[in-house]
Amino acid sequence: MSSLTITKAASNELLRQSIYRGTPGEIFLYLQPDILDDGWMFLRVNIWEKSGIPIARTDGLTVYAPESQKALLDELTLDHYQDLSGGGFLISTPKGATKSSCGSGFKFNK
Repeated sequence: MSSLTITKAASNELLRQSIYRGTPGEIFLYLQPDILDDGWMFLRVNIWEKSGIPIARTDGLTVYAPESQKALLDELTLDHYQDLSGGGFLISTPKGATKSSCGSGFKFNK
């Protein structure tokens, strides 16, 4: 199991989304490289995907991710915010990386 930390706000939103989409308690997340291929990786949440390995469990929720990304997600924290313009997931920045301006991604320093 990974040491990905999931905040209460993120757990609540992930569980809500999984229930809404008919996959209660199961969420798949991954880091997607940006289309410019300049090193940025952004968090994506997919409620339909059923592959990967379990990397975190909390509050009746199991989070799955590609096995190849497990090491990237170790020691990170997943959070969720809600405001008048909507909301979104935020991922902490690993050591040796720069955080994206939107908070949902990062790029390793060269």
